[in-house]
Amino acid sequence: MSALQDGHHSERITMNTKLNNIQNWSALAVKAGWSAAALAKLCGVSGDTLRRHFLKRYGKLPGDWLAEQRQHRAMGLLLDGSSVKETAACLGYKQQTNFTRKFKEYWGNCPTFQLAAQPVHRRNA
Repeated sequence: MSALQDGHHSERITMNTKLNNIQNWSALAVKAGWSAAALAKLCGVSGDTLRRHFLKRYGKLPGDWLAEQRQHRAMGLLLDGSSVKETAACLGYKQQTNFTRKFKEYWGNCPTFQLAAQPVHRRNA
């Protein structure tokens, strides 16, 4: 029996079409609390299906994409005048130190440098 006959192929096509039609990934990322598992659940697909979709569409795993989106949101909040503490809380970090560490890993500088109006450019990873 072929994959199409037993329904698996058509289910995969339906799921991929469903994911391809999503336009508000950034809003879903926030709603999912920056969690790949929660994002998959919101989209009504398995983690594996979401992973395949993200690898094909963005060339990265959902968790990596979410972390990147979270850091860009952090930069925007800081540029808009939010404090480090406010930014960390807004992005769901339980500890400001965890936010600061992730920010520095991504951007190469501490968020306090951004608040001091120093230009921050992402290091080549």
